[in-house]
Amino acid sequence: MTPSHSKGVNLAVSGLGRSLSGVPVLSEVHLSVEAGSICVIMGASGSGKSVLLRHLVGLETPDEGSILYNGSPLSEAITWNQIEMAIVFQQGGLLHSLDVGENIALYLRETKRLSDAEVEPLVDQAITQVGLDVAHDKHKMPSDLSGGMKKRVAIARALAIDPGIIFYDEPTSELDPVTAVAIGKEIRRVNKDHGTTSIIVTHDRDLAFGIADTITFMAQGRLTDPQTPEEIKSLSDPQTRQFLHAGSQKDYL
Repeated sequence: MTPSHSKGVNLAVSGLGRSLSGVPVLSEVHLSVEAGSICVIMGASGSGKSVLLRHLVGLETPDEGSILYNGSPLSEAITWNQIEMAIVFQQGGLLHSLDVGENIALYLRETKRLSDAEVEPLVDQAITQVGLDVAHDKHKMPSDLSGGMKKRVAIARALAIDPGIIFYDEPTSELDPVTAVAIGKEIRRVNKDHGTTSIIVTHDRDLAFGIADTITFMAQGRLTDPQTPEEIKSLSDPQTRQFLHAGSQKDYL
């Protein structure tokens, strides 16, 4: 399942803890993700998934524990450009005043300080890689895009910086089932073609079992050990089983 040409990075989280206003929101979180693999983090609303994601990308600092990328602490890995990370936000995170091409190019221009001659081929390549058409879609405004197209543009923006790891925050939220499957296939294809490590926070059980190499569940600020989809299905833990099987017809009776 993991690409042999993986350019992805290893992630190792150990003993991560965080309290807000004296209330623990992350407790002894441990997580190991192999380079080039897809790890899905699932859990109910309020379980701590979003807080964990913000810590993994460096937006928040834990009270205790460590986050290592290829063996280097998060702060050092970013400072010394050992890793390039990208985030695909739940709502896409596109700037509505910029067209598709400009949204994809923004980081390259503002942070990488690349020239237009350097940026444009990267933007066109990223647009093509997510199944969009340069001539037809590059100059569309976000307001002209469907939900699925916005997700694709967000993924293209991530790909343009050639990241070693991509974080996806609820990538199939607010999408119809057909489009959700298409986005799931896109995430898997990106992982296969680029060898990028992918970490996905989602409630979408079909997505998780369709594309994950490993799945971990978060409950009350703690993570279960990552396991394969088949291993997860056989777990006897009552909270996990309730999450996996919620929504059957008997639940509404």
